[in-house]
Amino acid sequence: MHRSIIIIFLLFIATPCLSQSKITWQTLSKVQFTDKYSEEVEAYYYYPHFGNAVKAMDGKEVYLKGYMLLMDPEKGFYILSRNPFSACFFCGNSGPESIVELKLKPNHPKFKMDQVVTIKGKLKLNRDDVYQCSYILLEAEPYIPDK
Repeated sequence: MHRSIIIIFLLFIATPCLSQSKITWQTLSKVQFTDKYSEEVEAYYYYPHFGNAVKAMDGKEVYLKGYMLLMDPEKGFYILSRNPFSACFFCGNSGPESIVELKLKPNHPKFKMDQVVTIKGKLKLNRDDVYQCSYILLEAEPYIPDK
């Protein structure tokens, strides 16, 4: 009986560690985009068609390493990018799959432009909101692995 209680306790403790998954920019590249017209903004936007590997991560807690882009810190608008600011997708080096919008938790640390960080959060796939990125990390915060 004591042994089963210990096993259950260890599983309970280990579950949060196992629930986090490292994702890579290569995984996030498993998406294709088509032009779709939005009557709301009266323009075309890139409509994402996510691959199976990406769909499997939707709603899961993940962590990802990249460059921090301070788009509008006063309004809480931060982006994690595969590339530094000067080589981001809007400068011609990549596509919208190379950035992740961050919804940072309150009281997060201050970041510097192009600071290399690892961020964890709950991955949200965005298909239809033209005002947000295709990838969003909710409840995002710096990831510091257990030692």
